[in-house]
Amino acid sequence: MSIVLAGTIGAGKSSLAAALGEHLGTEVFYEAVDNNPVLDLYYKDPKKYAFLLQIFFLNKRFQSIKEAYKADNNILDRSIFEDELFLTLNYKNGNVTKTELDIYKELLGNMLEELEGMPKKKPDLLIYIDVSFDKMLERIGKRGRSFEQIADNPELYEYYQQVHGEYPDWYANYDVSPKIRVDGNKLDFVKNSDDLQTVFDMVDCELKKLDLL
Repeated sequence: MSIVLAGTIGAGKSSLAAALGEHLGTEVFYEAVDNNPVLDLYYKDPKKYAFLLQIFFLNKRFQSIKEAYKADNNILDRSIFEDELFLTLNYKNGNVTKTELDIYKELLGNMLEELEGMPKKKPDLLIYIDVSFDKMLERIGKRGRSFEQIADNPELYEYYQQVHGEYPDWYANYDVSPKIRVDGNKLDFVKNSDDLQTVFDMVDCELKKLDLL
């Protein structure tokens, strides 16, 4: 099976991916954040680094997908299908040009076509973690990455509002694979073991429907 996690910044994708990896006994492939040489630069100057950041993410995401899809079972803590959302938002904010956006979309399309010859060309299940804007800010604050903090960069508040606002439509329109929604406000799968078990039960039920468990 191949499972991908989706959700806004701070939704808890990496935490849930790690827990699901242990629960299902499979490898987890994480988004390149801690060793990302562009991310901090982007938060300081999005107009200069937005395109470079998304190219970096796209390259690393595609590399992870190729490695993951060669395995029998795997979990990825972010979907490549979300990436265009972030560059489109940067285009709306004037951080990338229409030409850059078009080049990115063409490159993404070519990369996805390359998956056709692999054991899997799409995930078996997408798990979307839905959290409120306040919960998103709370989790961003708790994980403590300095470049993400509103206190250090008040302009991030509006950006986070924009990112959060894009996700409901993105999830509604996602049709690449089966999908389920996890309410990240009601289910504190990070701190509450009962809530985590509830998520496990949801995922197991869906995987059984898909004859994957």
